[in-house]
Amino acid sequence: MTVGAEEEFLLVDPVSRAVSAEAEKVVAEAAGELGDRVGMELTRYQVEVRTDPHTSLTELAEQVRSTRTAVVRAAARQGLRVISSGTPVLGQASPPPLAPGPRYTLSAEMFRALDDEQCACACHIHVGVPDLATALQISNRLRPWIPVLIALTGNSPFWAGRDTGYASWRTTTWGRWPVAGPPPYFESPSHFEDLVAGFIATGTVMDRGGLYWDIRPSHHVPTLEFRVADATATPGETVLLAGLLRAMAATALQAIAAGDPVFRPGPEMLRAACWRAARDGLAGQGIDLSTGGLSPAVGQVDELLSWLQPALHDHGDTELVNTLWSRLRAAGSGAYRQRAAYQRRASLVDVIDHLISTTTSSR
Repeated sequence: MTVGAEEEFLLVDPVSRAVSAEAEKVVAEAAGELGDRVGMELTRYQVEVRTDPHTSLTELAEQVRSTRTAVVRAAARQGLRVISSGTPVLGQASPPPLAPGPRYTLSAEMFRALDDEQCACACHIHVGVPDLATALQISNRLRPWIPVLIALTGNSPFWAGRDTGYASWRTTTWGRWPVAGPPPYFESPSHFEDLVAGFIATGTVMDRGGLYWDIRPSHHVPTLEFRVADATATPGETVLLAGLLRAMAATALQAIAAGDPVFRPGPEMLRAACWRAARDGLAGQGIDLSTGGLSPAVGQVDELLSWLQPALHDHGDTELVNTLWSRLRAAGSGAYRQRAAYQRRASLVDVIDHLISTTTSSR
């Protein structure tokens, strides 16, 4: 199974530490090294980078680090810094200056004020799948784990100068889109196609690229795309996420082949569990969808890791993924570490400096 990553970053001014609308310059600078693996996002505050697909998680880790380093160098040559955070910490984030191009112009016309608070950065992981039917079956089996993934990757507690009280404010703001959040349970490929056709026909989305579900079949490459995570603070957290998601997809494939029953939580409770995970993150209690009660989010991740050990072993990823999870568990989530940086001197500048230092961290 191949795995690849798309990562979105924010540009900040090194003096004020506010977000900087110079993405076009940085993308042009970075393209000399990264080519078409670097590009624009919705706003001029953001830069997106992409890895190649890999079968080796170790090789993916090397490219994640080298790609981040290339963007940081390109930004530095333009007098800027790069942070990996789900939301802006300082600066005038709303309404953001939109990137040029007809797609973003059309987005502003269709979605209006929704675009005003979408200066949000994510980490998208692509796992190779053979066809649409398989992608949808995997999606059906992995939907119940979305809240756990939200808690694991929460890295957006601040929004433009204030603490939101959430571990992942990006998850909350992104959920405003008409087709976002946990995907529905798909009865068949034709069910999926009928839904998509209806969304496009009614102007609910611009095209297939506007399906913003947390898990979706990619519209341009043969992968299942996981869009649930905030931009991760460190390269290691991106690699951890990629290793987990590939193992999850592989484990789901085995369950499909065995004809195992599908756990199908109600959409109302699944949505509630996602909200709770976005609010409290890895340090809090999450909704256990199998019981309807609460349990520690860390314990839910441990349960996920236990379920995935055979698939991790098959891919040769056991040691790397377990090490990265142990490191994250000991240090705390990205959201926890952002708040810890703030609390040392009650300074959002310190949060930015912390994020600058961790974006290319070797850990």
